[in-house]
Amino acid sequence: MSRLRLAVVGVGALGRHHARILSEHPEVELVAVSDNRQAQGEEVASKCRTKWVADYRDLLDRSRIDAVSVVVPTIGHREVAGAFLDAGISVLVEKPLAANAKQAQELVDIAVRNKVLLQVGHIERFNPAFQVARPLISNPKYIRTERTSGYPFRSTDIGVVHDLMIHDIDLILSLAKSRVRSVEAFGVTVVGGHEDVANARLRFENGCIADLMSSRFHPTVSRSLQAWSAEGCVTCDLHHRDVRHYCRSEELINGPSPLELARRPDSDIEQLKREMFGRFVTVNSIPVPADGPDALTQELSEFVRSIQTGASVQVDGHQALSAMQVAEQVLSSIATHEWNGSHLKVADFDQARKAA
Repeated sequence: MSRLRLAVVGVGALGRHHARILSEHPEVELVAVSDNRQAQGEEVASKCRTKWVADYRDLLDRSRIDAVSVVVPTIGHREVAGAFLDAGISVLVEKPLAANAKQAQELVDIAVRNKVLLQVGHIERFNPAFQVARPLISNPKYIRTERTSGYPFRSTDIGVVHDLMIHDIDLILSLAKSRVRSVEAFGVTVVGGHEDVANARLRFENGCIADLMSSRFHPTVSRSLQAWSAEGCVTCDLHHRDVRHYCRSEELINGPSPLELARRPDSDIEQLKREMFGRFVTVNSIPVPADGPDALTQELSEFVRSIQTGASVQVDGHQALSAMQVAEQVLSSIATHEWNGSHLKVADFDQARKAA
């Protein structure tokens, strides 16, 4: 089988890693990298043993490339990814799919019309901790996520909902497997331009409820997910890659319960407290593989494999569109949230803060 001819458009902080990984893939020929910054493009091209192209439109030719990885700022996704899809070239585009749900829908429609693959870089699907936790989460009724970081000084064309929360929206949709019934959210801007902190509650038609907290103005980094179901609770630390499963022990199921034991005249309450986790609640620490390819390598390898075999991908355009549509509901709720009893848009928060 001949090697797939791929290109990378946008070789900044993340795109340069796309180029590096694809240049080392045994089944890929990295035809070119494209970036409108000559020094940046030439540096990455040299390291990846390929050539630099200033204008991505010079690559819109199926006789030259089979697929492309698009890693440009979100505001450029519709234009760049759309151009390649229109040319009949398969695309992996970084998350979020587009700047808004309308543009995301347009990209999905173009991909369907031209019968080409559109994969979206929701990389947390490939996080080893999530891959281990996912089979343990069946029919969740409550999900809570937290994702925080320091201010990144990148992705400033979008707010924290599209920058960070979109990851968790995608994960939650993949677990809840139900339509969203309602969205409540609020958020604030700290640095300016877009929301930097956001909280949202999603209610699903199957009864599941999800709470999401995202902040890119935080002193520590955290990425966590907690899911409750009839089988118990699963906690997943996506940052430190720690997964734990809490469930009722046989003793708790078959009785007597800790409350019944506590009512006995000779009960030792302090001992019962110490024994709660272990005797009554079983705590299983689930091993997370420490070796193997990193998440981005897995994601890019899946893209290559799907083009070669026609296999489905973890996150295609339709799934990414669903996440975008929920994100838009979150942003809409943030924009209409009542501060001090009156409607105040996030964009107005700076003015309100200065006036306070």
